[in-house]
Amino acid sequence: MTPDPRALLRQLYDVAVARALPGRVLAAHLPLPPKGRTLVLGAGKAGGAMVQALEATWPADAPLSGLVITRYGHVPGGWRPRRIELVEAAHPVPDAAGLAASERMLALARGLTADDLVICLISGGGSALMSLPAPGLTLADKQAVNRGLLNSGAAIAEMNCVRKHLSSIKGGRLAATCAPARVLTLAISDVPGDDPAVIASGPTLADPTSCADALAICRRYRIHLPDAARAGLESGAFETPKPGDARLAGHELAMLATPQMSLEAAAALAREQGLAAHILSDEIEGESRVVGGLHAALARAVARRGEPFAKPCVILSGGETTVTVDPGRPAAEIGKGGRATEFLLGCALALQCEPGVYALAADTDGIDGVGPHAGALLTPTSLGRARALGLNPQALLDAHDSASFFAPLGDLLTPGPSFTNVNDFRALLIV
Repeated sequence: MTPDPRALLRQLYDVAVARALPGRVLAAHLPLPPKGRTLVLGAGKAGGAMVQALEATWPADAPLSGLVITRYGHVPGGWRPRRIELVEAAHPVPDAAGLAASERMLALARGLTADDLVICLISGGGSALMSLPAPGLTLADKQAVNRGLLNSGAAIAEMNCVRKHLSSIKGGRLAATCAPARVLTLAISDVPGDDPAVIASGPTLADPTSCADALAICRRYRIHLPDAARAGLESGAFETPKPGDARLAGHELAMLATPQMSLEAAAALAREQGLAAHILSDEIEGESRVVGGLHAALARAVARRGEPFAKPCVILSGGETTVTVDPGRPAAEIGKGGRATEFLLGCALALQCEPGVYALAADTDGIDGVGPHAGALLTPTSLGRARALGLNPQALLDAHDSASFFAPLGDLLTPGPSFTNVNDFRALLIV
C-alpha cells in the first residue's frame, strides 16, 4: 500500500536535510591538534551548527579560537559557542555586521606560522555573509551589485565569479592571507557540481576564473557596475589567486555533505517504503518556473503511460534554479516567494490537476528566498482549491508571488532554519 503522499514527501525532505547536518558528518574529518595554534574561520548558513559540532569534538586541552559568520537566526537554539566567536549577519544581501566581521577575520588570518592550523568552515550563503569589498568599493556598491545579480537569472557559478573579483577575502584571498599556516577546508556544498571554488565564492580555493570573465557576466546580464568596480575588472587589479599559487600549496579540502548525498538518502527511504526511486540530477539549473514545467511533463508521462518510469515511483532532483525579475519592475510589485514555490507553481500550471501526482520543493536551509517558509507541497487538488478561493495562479506566477498561492491552501512548509544547506530539494510522487 502506498504511504500517505503528503507525509511521505515531508519524510523525504527531512531525511535529505538530516543527511547534511554538521553534527552527523563533521567529527570524522577533524585532524589532530597541531604543534602551534588552531584558528577556526569561515562563513555560511551552516556555520553555527559546524562550530557546535567542532567544539563538541575538539580536545578540551588543545588551543582553539576563531571567528565564523552565519545568517541571522541560524544559530542552534539554546546553544552558544565557548571558544569560537560566532557572528550573525545578513543574507542574501550583505550588511555592515558581515563586513565588520570579515575585516576582523582577515586580521586574524595574518601573522600565522607553519606550525599553525587553520580550519575553515564553509557552507552555502558565505558569499553574502563574508562581505569585504575590494579596494575602492563600498558596502553600498557590493549591495547594489548583489541585488542585481540575484534578480538577473544568472547561475550561481556566474554570480560567485563576480562576487570573488569584487572582494578582498573571497576567491582564495583568505587562504593566501593565512600562509604559511596549513589550511583545512571543511565544506558543505550548495552548488551544482560541488565545485569547491564556487561554494561561498571559494575563500580558501584558487580561482580559475578571471576579471575578464566577471566583466563579461556583468555585461551579459546587464548588471550595473560602480566606476571603481568596472575599473578594477577592466585593468585586472581585482584578479584572484590562481591554481599553482605557492601561498595555497599543501592546503586540504574535505566535502562533508553534498546535494547528491542527500538525494541518495531520500531515495533509500523511498525504496524502504516499497517505491521505486529515480534521481534525475543534483545539478539542475534554469528558470524555476520552466524547470517546474519540465518536471511536470515527466511526471505526466509517468502517470499516463508509465514512461520512462513505472508507477508508483518517486522522482528526485536537486541543484539551484533561478528567478529572473524584470529590473525595471518596482519592488512593490514583486510578490513573496522563492525558487522552490515558483518551481511548484510552474509545475501546478503545467500539470493542470493531473491525478496521482504530488510534489514537494524546498530549500534545505529551511528558508526559500527571504520568506519564513522553506517551500511547499503540491497535490492534484491544489490548483482547484486555489481557484475556488478566487486566486489567479498565472497572475501570481507573473508577479513572482508564488507564496501567496500556497499560503491560503495551508501548504507552505515552515520548518525553520535547518542549520545546514545543500540547496534545492525536489520530490515528485506519482501513484
